[in-house]
Amino acid sequence: MSKFVVTENFNHHSNEIFPGNYQNDIDSVYKEEMGFLEHSKIFISRDDQGDLLGTIRVLKWDFVSVLPIQKMFGIDPFLCTEGNDINEIWHIGRFAIKKGVRDVNLLKKLLVSAIAPICTHKDNIAFAEIDAKLLRVLKLMGIKAKIVGESIEYLGSETIPVCMSYSGLIDFYNENKNLALPEQSITGSNSYKLPNKVVFNAENRNYTLV
Repeated sequence: MSKFVVTENFNHHSNEIFPGNYQNDIDSVYKEEMGFLEHSKIFISRDDQGDLLGTIRVLKWDFVSVLPIQKMFGIDPFLCTEGNDINEIWHIGRFAIKKGVRDVNLLKKLLVSAIAPICTHKDNIAFAEIDAKLLRVLKLMGIKAKIVGESIEYLGSETIPVCMSYSGLIDFYNENKNLALPEQSITGSNSYKLPNKVVFNAENRNYTLV
């Protein structure tokens, strides 16, 4: 998954030109995700040959581990809550779709599966670092994300830190929850697997969430 995420970021945003530290980027992502594994759920989609088509990871914060938004942007998640009651804090990341895949339903399946736990309580909140192009797509799809800091370049893309509340996600979730995977209790090294088949063709879109 780590190699897929890094590779697709550069495929989408750098015209498949990989930097000299490309392997270091993969190792860094892998090391970070292994540290989160106990509290993460990973959703993947594969084609009939078993090759990855898309990935996303949702992480329930233990309030101890350093979240990517803290590490990359120096942002304190609690300062973004504006004094509102908080039940759980989540982080969504490692979202990537293979370049050339033309399927909006795959995008929706990955997103709705990842936001499902945030949408179980009105005081839940999620953070993410999102490619600028993807952020525009999310807004068009009805996901309300609040920008909480200045963008940086990461893995070849302009990356923006955002916060997403229950109220900003629940409408998208309710409209697309039929696409979500059945509730399962799978954590750690296991992963959710989305159906191989896709049902909706659309224009090619290049975006990732890291």
